[in-house]
Amino acid sequence: MVVTRRQRQAAEDANINADEYDLNVPVSAAGKTSKKGEEPSPKQHDHAHHDHRGCPAHLLKEATNGESKTKENEENESQLSQMISYGIILLLAFITYATYPGNTLGNKGLDPTIHTVFYYGWISAISTGFGVLPLCFVREMKEYWIGVSNAIAAGMMCAASYSLFVEGCTFHDDNDDSTISPVIRTAIGCAMGLLFILGTKSFLDSHEDVKVGSLSGADTRKILLIVFVMTLHSFSEGVGIGVSFGGEHGNELGVFISASLAVHNIPEGLAVAIVLLPRKVSKATAAIWCVVTSLPQPLMAVPAFIFVHSFLPLLPVGLGFAGGAMMWVAFMELLLEAYEDTDMVTTGVASTLALGVMLAVQRTIEDNH
Repeated sequence: MVVTRRQRQAAEDANINADEYDLNVPVSAAGKTSKKGEEPSPKQHDHAHHDHRGCPAHLLKEATNGESKTKENEENESQLSQMISYGIILLLAFITYATYPGNTLGNKGLDPTIHTVFYYGWISAISTGFGVLPLCFVREMKEYWIGVSNAIAAGMMCAASYSLFVEGCTFHDDNDDSTISPVIRTAIGCAMGLLFILGTKSFLDSHEDVKVGSLSGADTRKILLIVFVMTLHSFSEGVGIGVSFGGEHGNELGVFISASLAVHNIPEGLAVAIVLLPRKVSKATAAIWCVVTSLPQPLMAVPAFIFVHSFLPLLPVGLGFAGGAMMWVAFMELLLEAYEDTDMVTTGVASTLALGVMLAVQRTIEDNH
């Protein structure tokens, strides 16, 4: 017979109530309940200072006090972590304002310079943190809504992967001296991305005792897998930003590529946040981790811009690598978990709607280009 989750919970509640009843009913030395009005014997009186397992009352009190102190320490640590997270967010906001090329604190003008390239890569990375926003309206993430969020994130990531594949296959630049077609280079990058993610997953599965803070086991492996994949494929996105600014179309293409990456970074942030928030990670801390996964973008954009002729032939490979890795995460991680937490219809509808909305947004950006 299959036991449902509600039935298991009801059984647990019944056991708790039975234990409470046993504690409240006086028991004689012979193991029988005392009648009303009878005075407890010395042995019964001594037993009153013990629990049903014979544990002294003062030890129970000490254990309760220890648990209270532990909870208080956890709350203090949580508040401190929140304050640090908000401080980091303010620092990120200040850097974003201070490094704007049109500011008096930065370099005036929007010509393709190292400063401009870094700033647009920085904006693309910061946008990943906005993936947490859809989850800010949910106080408690129940399993069903975690599944819906996984389906939405998967749909948006599939749309982003599709755009990366199209961009890589249709790549053209007069300075590209490679003899291999962009389609083949994109396919090679996609295969490399799939092999890399499979190797990474195999490595993490072989280390079951891996820990990150208070997390361990399957939860930690899942977090590391998704965060690591998102961080690594950001290297190729950073190369794309730098190469687009250093190519023949210069600033115009660079701004377009940066805007496209900034848009598709949002579902990447959502995917990371969906993994972190159910594990008791605060929304502010999750937003910071989302930004961290995209920090390679401004860091790689600058050298790719400076050595554009060396990086240019690698751009389709990098785009294919990013698309392949994201597609695997979307199908083999997010969609599977969405189906387990909801059902086939909910998963299909949520992911399809997210896919359509994401493609429409990207098409709007292309039409305005």
